[in-house]
Amino acid sequence: MERISWDQYFMAQSQLLALRSTCTRLMVGASIVRDKRIIAGGYNGSVSGGVHCIDEGCYVVDGHCVRTVHAEANALLQCAKFGVPTEDADIYVTHFPCLQCSKQLIQAGIKTIYYKEDYRNNEYAIQLFKEAGVSLKKVTVDYLAVDLNYREKQDYVDELLDRLSESKNTKEVEKLKERADVLFSASPNRN
Repeated sequence: MERISWDQYFMAQSQLLALRSTCTRLMVGASIVRDKRIIAGGYNGSVSGGVHCIDEGCYVVDGHCVRTVHAEANALLQCAKFGVPTEDADIYVTHFPCLQCSKQLIQAGIKTIYYKEDYRNNEYAIQLFKEAGVSLKKVTVDYLAVDLNYREKQDYVDELLDRLSESKNTKEVEKLKERADVLFSASPNRN
């Protein structure tokens, strides 16, 4: 078996962090890395002890949920809280950072931003990164060992087994098999 790359590994860690998100609009995870070691992680969620979006819905102002602290900010704040320097570190984040997080990452001395998904990539943020000498690298997570669709697959297999036990319709069975082929293919994972 071939080992996954460092980029795949750290992005997979960020994807796992995103699963802790309490925001229903977008689940984001971030891992700050130095010398091939994770020094902090964060996900988007409410202020400690506060109301969570998953419990009472998002608190949206001007099209943005203001209840959450973004994943990148939470990771940076974790470093600040425990006195861990971020100068010349890298960050792996599941989605391209927003403008505010972009400015915070620059100020924190992050040297490379690895991201999985484009998400409202702000042109001014891109300009700021270029001016600050921060590298942007998109990471494709497509290794089969990093399966982001396991719940959908399990539900589908259960449905397939139930329907196959009841159906004699070969056309329906073929459609089900086609869907299974798509779910179990080695194509890049979806969110």
